[in-house]
Parts: sequence; C-alpha cells; structure tokens
Amino acid sequence: MRSVVSTLELRRPRSIREALTMLRDDGPFVPLAGATDLYVALNFGTLTATRFLDLWPLEPLRRVEMRGDVLSLGALVTYTSLTRSRLVTQRLPMLVDAARLVGGVQIQNRGTIGGNIANGSPAGDTLPVFAAADAVVVARSASTERRIPFVELYSGYRTTVLRPDELIVAVEVPALHGGQWFRKVGTRAAQAISKIVIAAIDGDAPRVALGSVGPVVVRARRAEQALAAGQGIDAAVAALQTEISPIDDVRSTAEYRRVVAGNLLREFWTRATGRPRPDA
Repeated sequence: MRSVVSTLELRRPRSIREALTMLRDDGPFVPLAGATDLYVALNFGTLTATRFLDLWPLEPLRRVEMRGDVLSLGALVTYTSLTRSRLVTQRLPMLVDAARLVGGVQIQNRGTIGGNIANGSPAGDTLPVFAAADAVVVARSASTERRIPFVELYSGYRTTVLRPDELIVAVEVPALHGGQWFRKVGTRAAQAISKIVIAAIDGDAPRVALGSVGPVVVRARRAEQALAAGQGIDAAVAALQTEISPIDDVRSTAEYRRVVAGNLLREFWTRATGRPRPDA
C-alpha cells in the first residue's frame, strides 16, 4: 500500500553549489530544512508540492558571524541557536526574545529563520524583527547573488520576489542604535500562533513593524514619522491605523487587533521615552 509520503520526491544535495545546480537544472523544488511547516501541511492534507530539496545537512548555512559591522545569520540557524548565541544576544536581542516564543522546544530545535522567512506567514514571529531592523535577505542562484531589503521581499500573502532557482542563504542585519523591544500577543506566551506581534527600536529614528495585521508584515512608516516628528503618541497611533488591515479569523477579530496594535505602540513609546503612563 502506497502512503502519501511515498509519492513525494526528495533530493539531498551535499553542498550549497549542488543545491543551486539542482534548482537550475532539475527544478522546480521546494526547499525544506526543519520541515516544521511542511509536516503540518502534510498532516492536514493541504500539501500541494511533491518535489523537495533537503537543505538540513548543509552546515555552512548555520553560521552566525560578523562581517564588518553586519551581523550575518545563515538560513539554517535555528531558534535554539539564536537563543544561545552571544552575538545575537548582543546585537539583536529582540530576535532572541522572538525565538524563545516560537513553539515548543522541538520546534525551536528544528525551525530555521530561512524557513520562517520563506514561509512568509504574516504571523511569523521573526518577521517584524527583521523588518524593524532593516535586514537584508541574501538570495543566491547558480549564477548570481542578490541582496533584497527585507521590507521588499514579500509581494503578497505568502508570496515573495524570490525566483524558483534561488535559495535564501543568509540574513544580514546592520548595526542598530537604540533600545529594542519585542512583544507577542497570543492565546499563550508560546506554542501558539500570534494574534499580533510587534518589534520596535527607539533610536533617533524610531522603527516599528507588526505581524498578523495584514497579508504581509507591516513596517509602520507613518507611525514612525509621527513619532520622529514629535507629533505625540496619539498621532502615531492614528497613523498606524491607516497602515494596518487586520482580518477576522479563528484566532481573533480585526477590531481586537486594531485596538491591541495601538496599545502596543503606546506601551513601546512609554518605555522608550521613560514617561509614566497617564493612569500611573
């Protein structure tokens, strides 16, 4: 008796170069690593792809290193690796905060940042972090390499500008100045999909990004401009409401998400400015 799995094709390249050659010459393939999202789709019968490229053994994609003043994270860096990395803790602590709240220990051990990015769910916990940090996604094919600003990666819901012959090989994060802040709101602190998630930086030019409030992660440029211009938090919250488009779904309602998004922006700015809350 044939199972669902027996109908799938899996290739295991021995190097990044071989993986890229397979994509070019024998594709299309769906890249996989930890397979945490893929197995969910397989279990629920929603998996449509049949040909996969197993990247898990490619150790060069697990590197966490500094390249000049840029933090480089390989696509196969797991959430567990993020929480244990001194470099990431020093340079991007809000990513460590996000990684600690992604699923349980098993998911943290297998899930990768490259997979989270490629999956493209607007509820992905790391996505607002990379958006707020002005991260750059490094995509490579057999013939070229290009660097895509993270905020330009998504063309729609779970769709990217990546070509079929490209792999995400790394994410690069420039030096950041100012305090970093991350907050996830869900049914539980972890092991739950976000109802709303926010990452923010309170430097001279504030940066704010949110997930689960639209078809793609939202970099709240208008709210940032209002804060930078000293227009006050009420103006910033009003601006934020024009930038998000939450929906009703099984986890929450659009109205709840709008209210909480504004509250989270207020909480971030209160912490950033050190001003007491109005009701304190």
